Amino acid sequence: MGGAGKPALGVGMVGYAFMGRVHSQAWRSVSAFFDLPVRPVMAAVCGRSAEGSAAAAEQLGWAGVETDWRALIAREDVAVVDICTPGDSHAEIAIAALEAGKHVLCEKPLANTVAEAEAMAKAARAAAARGVYAMVAFNYRRVPAVALAARWVAEGRLGQIRHVRAQYLQDWIVDPQFPLVWRLRRELAGSGALGDIGAHIIDTAQFVTGQRLTGVSGVTETFVTRRPLAQASAGLSARSGSGADEAGVEMGEVDVDDAALFIGRLSGGGLASFEATRFAGGRKNAMRIEVNGSAGSLAFDFEAMNELWFHDHSLPAEEAGFRRVLVTEAGHPYAGAWWPPGHGLGYEHTFTHEVRDFVEAITSGVAPAPSFDDGLNVQRVLAAVERSAADQSRLTSVEGT
Repeated sequence: MGGAGKPALGVGMVGYAFMGRVHSQAWRSVSAFFDLPVRPVMAAVCGRSAEGSAAAAEQLGWAGVETDWRALIAREDVAVVDICTPGDSHAEIAIAALEAGKHVLCEKPLANTVAEAEAMAKAARAAAARGVYAMVAFNYRRVPAVALAARWVAEGRLGQIRHVRAQYLQDWIVDPQFPLVWRLRRELAGSGALGDIGAHIIDTAQFVTGQRLTGVSGVTETFVTRRPLAQASAGLSARSGSGADEAGVEMGEVDVDDAALFIGRLSGGGLASFEATRFAGGRKNAMRIEVNGSAGSLAFDFEAMNELWFHDHSLPAEEAGFRRVLVTEAGHPYAGAWWPPGHGLGYEHTFTHEVRDFVEAITSGVAPAPSFDDGLNVQRVLAAVERSAADQSRLTSVEGT
C-alpha cells in the first residue's frame, strides 16, 4: 500500500461542509487501505469564504485553497473535481469540469431538475468518449452488506423478485423551531426529503435488484411550513416568504416536502414501496431495504450497517426464518481491506470505498458506476413522484424507461 513511486492524481474539492468533511476523510484514508494504481493528492479545496476555506484546508488536509470553482478547475495540479455543494450548482460545475478534461465525482442527487441532469449526463457521455469520466456519489452502494445483497440477488439466491420495501427515516427537523437551512429551500436543494434521502433508497433498490422503476404513484407532505431563518440565510428575500412571527423571530417559508411516500413497479414485474421522511421521531439514519423473492428474502437497516438478514425460502418451515449475517469477513465486499472479522465499519468507510472504486475505474479507462446516466434515471423517478403527488394521479410513467 502507500503511494511511494506511484503517479499522483490531483484532487480538487468544491464545498467543505458535511459532505466535504466526509469526502476529505475518504481521500485521506483510501491509499492506506487499498492498493491503488495512483497516489491521490488533495491539491485544493474551494469555498466562497477565503477564511472558511483556509480553515477547512488546514483541518481536512488540503494543500491549497481557492474561492472560485473556475480557478480550481483551471489548476494544472487538479485532475479530479469532487463536487460537494448544494444541488443548485452541480450542473454548472460538473459540465465545466468535464469540458475542461477533469474527471468528476458529484454528490447526489445529481441535480435539482431533470433538465439539469440531462445536460450533465450528455456532457458526461461526450467526456467519456475522450477518456474523461464522471460518477454520482450514491455511497450506500458501498456499504458491504448492501453490496453483498446485490451480489446474492445477481446470483439468483432470491429467485424472482416480487417485493421491495425501502425506507429512509430521520428525525432531525421534528422540532418546528429548527431553522430554515438550505436543505429546506427548493431553490438550493431542488426538493426536500424526496430528493435528499429518497434518492438514496431509489438508487439502492435499483442497485440491489438490478432493475429499474418503470412507474410510480406518490404523495408528499410538508408538516412545518414556516421556520426561523438560519443565521447564514438572514438575507432571504421577500419572495422566500420571510417575515417575523409574533415573537419577532424572522421566519421563512419551507417550500420543499418533509416526507414522501410512493409505490412503484419494477422492470421485472415486482412491486415496490418507498418512504422518505425527516419526521420519524427516534429514527436517526434508518436507511432500510427488504427484498422478497420467490426463493428467499433479504433485509438491511443502516442503523445496524454491518448486518444483513437472509431468509432461505427453500428450507422447511420448521427451520426457516431470517438469519443474521455479520458482514465483516475478508470475502465480503470491501471488508477485507479493513479490520479483523467482527470489527465493524462505519458511515465514513462507504465514502472511502466510493473513492477507491472511482479511482480504480478512471485510471483503468473504465466508466465508473453509478454513472451520470444512472443519476439521471433517479432524477426522472423523483420528478415522476412529484408529478404524481401534484396531480394526485394513480400511476405516473417514468421518462426514459
